[in-house]
Amino acid sequence: MSLDSREFRNALGCFATGVCVITANREGSEPFGMTVNSFASVSLDPPLILWSLQNNSEMYAAFEKASHFAVNVLTSGQQELSNQYAKKGDHALDPAHYEIGATGVPIMPATSVSFECELETTYPGGDHLILIGRVVEMADRDHGDPLLFCSGSYRELK
Repeated sequence: MSLDSREFRNALGCFATGVCVITANREGSEPFGMTVNSFASVSLDPPLILWSLQNNSEMYAAFEKASHFAVNVLTSGQQELSNQYAKKGDHALDPAHYEIGATGVPIMPATSVSFECELETTYPGGDHLILIGRVVEMADRDHGDPLLFCSGSYRELK
């Protein structure tokens, strides 16, 4: 069976996902962030999560060299924040959007939850790199409904 890549992408887009901003500040760089919707839990014991990064992403080298990162889960009112960190060529974190967390990585305190992670391992996954992080700190803030993305646009719970 041969799959048309555009049809496959559209079909995958039917699965609603949450939206996150992954943040880090590898040594020698300013804090940076990138919007993703490829986030998932892996294990409760040990506490592991994963996200994936496209191999040709302009942020590949930055995240590849980061030993720690944070996953910041956005709420329904944060589309602008999502859009800001989804722009190509502009991933420097606005100082008004973050504070430094317990592990030294930037976290976004206005988001629903932030998971501070130590990079556990990476795996090649076709045209993406799969990053597994061990959650070492967590700030659960319960700021309302999640920001959802489905079929190419933002959605809300009804």
